[in-house]
Amino acid sequence: MTEQAVPNRATRGAVDLTGLGDRGAPAAPSASAGQRASGPDEVHVQATDATFQESMTRSVRVPGVLVLVSTRLPESIVFLGTVVETARSFGGRLQVTSVDIDANPGLARALQVQSVPATIGMIQGQLVPMFAGIAPADQIRAVFEEFLGIAVQQGVTGRVAVAVSDEPVELSEHHEAAFDAIESGDLDGAAAAYEKAIAEDPNDQEAKLGLAQVGLMKRTAGVDLAAARAAAAADPDDVEAAITVADLDVLGGHVEDAFVRLIDIVKRTSGAERDRARTHLISLFDVVGNHDERVKKGRTALMSALF
Repeated sequence: MTEQAVPNRATRGAVDLTGLGDRGAPAAPSASAGQRASGPDEVHVQATDATFQESMTRSVRVPGVLVLVSTRLPESIVFLGTVVETARSFGGRLQVTSVDIDANPGLARALQVQSVPATIGMIQGQLVPMFAGIAPADQIRAVFEEFLGIAVQQGVTGRVAVAVSDEPVELSEHHEAAFDAIESGDLDGAAAAYEKAIAEDPNDQEAKLGLAQVGLMKRTAGVDLAAARAAAAADPDDVEAAITVADLDVLGGHVEDAFVRLIDIVKRTSGAERDRARTHLISLFDVVGNHDERVKKGRTALMSALF
């Protein structure tokens, strides 16, 4: 995801909106995996200053995207349509909440929004900016894909209902199985499902990204963060300690810190240790996603370190 997108469970740079709207508002029911609704489409909801907190509450279970628009700016409404259609293509895994700031100035003031459209990710009741202004559809999709990857890491995998259309979008059987396994804590099962998806379609980039992320979750399960950092600090050239901390950094959203740590190891080591650090760094590039600017910079830095 781009540097503006939601980075981790702690949500660095998040905005506290607990004073806006009704904190106790109930969340809307979500569709079960693979379900397509015959009723209203829940992928896009319109909110006000008073009802916005419902979407924040729902983001504990379903990844959300907030789009601030103005009816005085038709281009912002057109952009909203692009965001909604892109979100709909993910089969209910994202819910878009739109707010007209002309009628609801309170939210715009709370977020200190200077212009619209403004697009903000919502996850676990926290907000982090995604886009300021209009972004092209391919960039929106790339950010949404990584946003959903981070949501899976954090266990936010709920769905909203998607109305039946002439061309319904369904996730494959293996992707459904992977998400179900993650929700139940079965990471081995999730990895097996993604591997089956890749076997059927070697070009399934979402499955490859999911498999890499599940691998990261498995490697870091039960690891003591403080102990890992202490070990890496005690011996900066300990490749395995550095790898463990880099994994934890990526899982926590400190992507650049992880890359720099391993690139420095590559610079200082040689032989098998250097190759181990290099190989693992490349695997972390796969976890983050090749479209991410930090990965592009990391690859360049790695090449400089090697040559």
